[in-house]
Amino acid sequence: MITIETVRIDEQGREQLIRLKRHTAIETWNVLCRWALCASLAEPTKPPTRQFKGEPAVEIAWRVFGGVHHEIYLALLKQRCLRDGLELDQATVHEQFRLHLHRGLGYLASDRSVRSIGGLARKLDEVDAPAAA
Repeated sequence: MITIETVRIDEQGREQLIRLKRHTAIETWNVLCRWALCASLAEPTKPPTRQFKGEPAVEIAWRVFGGVHHEIYLALLKQRCLRDGLELDQATVHEQFRLHLHRGLGYLASDRSVRSIGGLARKLDEVDAPAAA
């Protein structure tokens, strides 16, 4: 059974969370992390591989991260791994989660349109909307 027990965020991700919290006024990091994960999962490309060095700057329990929908987030992640042609083993799923989370944090924190909760909602609505033909 594949599980994620702890969400680990590096220092850069922590700084991005602080920026997002300041701009959106969303108080809890787990909610911002959920948005970031979904933003990355919506991207058609695989997240770039990167090395996570040192100790994590932030740790969040998986059930706090996912709340009542933690099983859905894990299922979405597993489905994405399958779509990307990756194995469904513990190490791969955990690594892909971390890569998607950090990519999503980077996307949201660097986007100048995300300067309010409304901007965040509009950004994710753009990701969800099909491209015009």
